[in-house]
Amino acid sequence: MARAATTTDAFNAVAEPRRRQILDLLAGGERPVNDLVERLGLAQPQVSKHLRVLREVDLVHVRDEGRQRLYRLNAEPLKPIHDWLSGYEQAWTDRPPAELP
Repeated sequence: MARAATTTDAFNAVAEPRRRQILDLLAGGERPVNDLVERLGLAQPQVSKHLRVLREVDLVHVRDEGRQRLYRLNAEPLKPIHDWLSGYEQAWTDRPPAELP
């Protein structure tokens, strides 16, 4: 079975570490793209590419304020990921710690 395109599936979109970093930053509140560029230490085109993917899966919303574009988290598409992971919660809370060799 073919893998879903990153731009249509939140699971695949958040699989990329830089996108998770962007979501972590936006979880603290709305930010302009230049702030994301500075905090991530990436070039603006790279950040914009990741933001485009996150917008396409509706994980971020954008609004224009003057000459700035402000991005904010839309956490609703993360719920299916949370719901899926919650089925494993007991496995990591009930399991005894692994013994070191």
